[in-house]
Amino acid sequence: MIIIFTGNGKGKTTASLGQMMRMVGRGKNALMIQYIKGPWKSGEDFIEVMQKNHATLRHNSRSSTFQLIKMGLGFVGILGDTLPRKEHVHAAEQALAYFEKELAAKKWGLIVLDEINVAVQLKLLKAATVLKTLKKVPLDTFVILTGRGAPPSFIRAAHLATEMREIKHPFAKGELAKIALDF
Repeated sequence: MIIIFTGNGKGKTTASLGQMMRMVGRGKNALMIQYIKGPWKSGEDFIEVMQKNHATLRHNSRSSTFQLIKMGLGFVGILGDTLPRKEHVHAAEQALAYFEKELAAKKWGLIVLDEINVAVQLKLLKAATVLKTLKKVPLDTFVILTGRGAPPSFIRAAHLATEMREIKHPFAKGELAKIALDF
């Protein structure tokens, strides 16, 4: 099942993390592959560090894996990014190849492709290439694609699509992002 979380509002990655927790709570494995997000540390990165010490979460008698893999190299062309564009493209391509490999392993109940919509919007990946890979998703596996600006082709291919719409945000008044809320 293909799920899209898109829109200009806050909450796409957060909703995906919640879905991951729900999956683990049901005894299934959940993986998040992060595109774009690079060297900046978000709250979920610290969960990853903790996970390296405690690799499984228990649910009844089953163990489930909650794993986050940061494969992006950071924001592309903004906020001090000095990397050549080809490095960002290569990282996105590697992340898609990793997704395909993990999909074939059939060990995940849920795989989140965090910020893949933005990777496509920035032309780090082609929508058609991503869609070709999504056709390989088994019916019993959930895949969530997050990020602003989901291509119409992704929305057409999805079984469920949700748009987060900003109504009000402190950022509009010049306030900086808040630790533990925004990242």
